[in-house]
Amino acid sequence: MALKILVIGSGGREHCLAWSLARSDGVAQVWIAPGNGGTAAEAKCANLAIAPLDFAALVRFAKIEHIDLTVVGPEAPLAAGIVDAFKAEGLAIFGPTQAGAQLEASKVWAKALMAEAGIPTAAAQSFNDLAAACDHVRAVGAPVVIKADGLAAGKGVTVAFTTEEALDALDGLSRFGEAAATIVVEEFMAGEEASVLAFTDGRTIRVMLAAQDHKRIGEGDSGANTGGMGAYAPTPLVGNALLKQIEAKILVPTVEALQKRGIDYRGVLYAGLMIDGSGQARVVEFNCRFGDPETQVILPLLETPLEEVLLATVAGRLEAVPLVWRTETAACVVLAAAGYPGEYRQGDAISGLEAARAEGACIFHSGTHQVGERTLTAGGRVLALTHLGADLPAALNNVYRAVAHVHFDGAYYRRDIGWRARRLGL
Repeated sequence: MALKILVIGSGGREHCLAWSLARSDGVAQVWIAPGNGGTAAEAKCANLAIAPLDFAALVRFAKIEHIDLTVVGPEAPLAAGIVDAFKAEGLAIFGPTQAGAQLEASKVWAKALMAEAGIPTAAAQSFNDLAAACDHVRAVGAPVVIKADGLAAGKGVTVAFTTEEALDALDGLSRFGEAAATIVVEEFMAGEEASVLAFTDGRTIRVMLAAQDHKRIGEGDSGANTGGMGAYAPTPLVGNALLKQIEAKILVPTVEALQKRGIDYRGVLYAGLMIDGSGQARVVEFNCRFGDPETQVILPLLETPLEEVLLATVAGRLEAVPLVWRTETAACVVLAAAGYPGEYRQGDAISGLEAARAEGACIFHSGTHQVGERTLTAGGRVLALTHLGADLPAALNNVYRAVAHVHFDGAYYRRDIGWRARRLGL
């Protein structure tokens, strides 16, 4: 019997999850709460006007519609305990419990777990007092990394190359409110960043293709951090030998450390990594869910039906489900509204989507809504376009050819996705 699935969230990641699930013959219907302009038009999909943090309404809908599986996209509902709420009602849901979501919701908590488990990461100190954090920065100097302890939508991290930049970053953390009540000052790690995500049912780990995200707004990785301006997978920065090392020295010890704390972690374990010049990986941060835009390059390459993997993860039988991948490379480019990641424009009409789709691109909406037949901008990151190719240069050529068709006033995108791999000749 074909499944009925509920996806929680409204961004490009959730559009990609819904698209991946809906294209399977094993799925009858996908609801997205609340969804966006793109999910509303996807085959077998429908938007649902319920906020991701309205657990009571989501549980009620899942019961009334006999939802077979709920999939949580963003971190905020996971950190707030949506999985606990659904499990208490006997409902199947993909994602870690509130206890497991601390891995992302508190950088201090995650650092303590890594220290206990001997997981390689940067040295760090935490502060509850801004003045004390400033004194520490003056003492240690730069470069240094400043982080809000809690959830800050991917924008609570600053890599400061001067003491003045670090002090400015500390002062600016106040805009994140309670998320920055505790401040983390971390050792700067040089190298290449990569994202390695894995499914885990608390015992078995199934590692996904390694990806490289592009967090900075400017080309050459300059300017402010964003939620992510593009990605590609698999990244040649993480070969098979290194991927096995990451699994053995980072992913497995993390799951074991969670078990020791009595946490049955089921969902996605996302390791943001720094690969140094000697090829060793250290953890920059952990996330407790699919990445955005990493999801938009990983799932289009997954041949195993996604719902089979998710259900096996929830049921604790992941060992019975191998992951099968396509042999191509996927590249994704994010189109953002003017002003992002600061104050940005909304309500601009988007054109060229059908022409981009005719080029073979998958178009995942992040911040859009429909007004009649028109698609309008409604967020900072507006669209994520993904295309495949035989290798990275081909995938990039394909996706940028599609991007050229899409227009809205003030549209901005990086033209150098994959530049680090190209610079290294990979």
